[in-house]
Amino acid sequence: MPATGQPSVLIVGTGFGGVGVAIELKRAGFGDITLLEKAGDIGGVWRENTYPGAGCDIPSPYYSFSYEPNPDWPMRFSLRADIQDYLRRTADKYGITEHIRFNTEVTAAAFDAEAGLWRVETSTGETYEANVFVPAVGQLSRPALPSLPGQETFAGQSFHSALWDHDCDLTGKRVAVIGTGASAIQFVPRIQPKVAALTLFQRTAPYVVPKPDTVYRPWQLALYRRLPRTQLAERGFFWGLCEFATVGLKGNTAITKGVQWLSRALRNKQIKDPQLRAKLTPDYPPGCKRVLFASDYYPAVAAANVTLETGRIAEITPSGVRTAAGVEHPADVIIYATGFRTTEFLGPMKVLGLDGRDLREHWSNGARAYLGITVAGFPNMFLMYGPNTNLGCGSIIYMLERQARYIRQAVRHIATVPSYLDVREDVADRFDDEVRRRLSRSVWARCDSWYRDADGRIPTNWPGLVSEYDRRTRKLNLADYWVSAP
Repeated sequence: MPATGQPSVLIVGTGFGGVGVAIELKRAGFGDITLLEKAGDIGGVWRENTYPGAGCDIPSPYYSFSYEPNPDWPMRFSLRADIQDYLRRTADKYGITEHIRFNTEVTAAAFDAEAGLWRVETSTGETYEANVFVPAVGQLSRPALPSLPGQETFAGQSFHSALWDHDCDLTGKRVAVIGTGASAIQFVPRIQPKVAALTLFQRTAPYVVPKPDTVYRPWQLALYRRLPRTQLAERGFFWGLCEFATVGLKGNTAITKGVQWLSRALRNKQIKDPQLRAKLTPDYPPGCKRVLFASDYYPAVAAANVTLETGRIAEITPSGVRTAAGVEHPADVIIYATGFRTTEFLGPMKVLGLDGRDLREHWSNGARAYLGITVAGFPNMFLMYGPNTNLGCGSIIYMLERQARYIRQAVRHIATVPSYLDVREDVADRFDDEVRRRLSRSVWARCDSWYRDADGRIPTNWPGLVSEYDRRTRKLNLADYWVSAP
């Protein structure tokens, strides 16, 4: 049924979160929607990460909006350009693009309780007002650079993998890659054949398992178009597989031993040098850090022009990278594959709630939000991909759809009864206590990783199955909120 009123909604970001919640609201009849995007195009992480081989490690039939299946995915694990094109087409189809203000970065937002409005300031000097404020900036939007002595002295070219310098020709160069996470796993096999020498600096060995990728054949694509249920079946299979794997992440050792076996079998098959194989063998429980999917990474690391260095980096010199053992590895180019500031939610935005409460101070002991969506003292602010909604295995788009559904119910209430919703502090605290308790028993609590912050909290991941999150966000319970009229 169409909305009876038209609350104004301001969304920050145009990745899958921002576009997804905008579509959900527009399909429900809400049209007063504005999306602010700091860049000149939509796409979020898929716009920013242009390094060679950038792609998704969740199969595309699952990494799609449920209401917008794409029978034209070229391969099971799609690359970034195809994912961004899908998001652009979807935004256009549902009339979202016309609501976007590009090249407009949000710098601050403050809630006016008397007016019941959020006032949002931008880098362009404009101020926007809205009844509902939806930050959808994600957890993977701000590259993290390590702080290493001598970085500024390096005479060659250097850049972060999320800010890939396409003008830097790596052909015939000596390249140092710092980091062996998800990005490096994808671009190292792409650049290895063209460089003269590649030194890969690994702090901890990742678990790498085979990637069951395939290029879809014409008959498969035709089948997906004519019988959409066949693609839905593939989506359902991978949904179930990820739910099964998540049981392992929650503590089922039989499942994690299976992951361990898969990774070991791949290493034994692709790495013949026992010393190199030992360096590539993880010394922590599977899933504690992100498990990576790749069938071409180990062969690239074993290539004659690649050196795997596991010693601690002491400093960057004008001509390369020196380890704590005093060995200098010469380099013409340094690539930092060091991930993102995943625990710094909302980035540099200054957000003020009731009575001028500063969100940074509120989160000084770790980011937290009820269901990952709402924060006590910040009325009518609803987060997409907020604290504790990341997944160890599964499609984040599945989670985003559930968050958008929940926000749509809140907006409908505000449309029906002009008011603002502020989650009760006792409700939010009980939820946070539950999440902390459950995460303390998970595999993520057993080692240091980007899932954890400096104090050891895990503000990133959801502690259960996605089916549980679906159930718990299915219906907005007004008893969880203070409902106030402006």
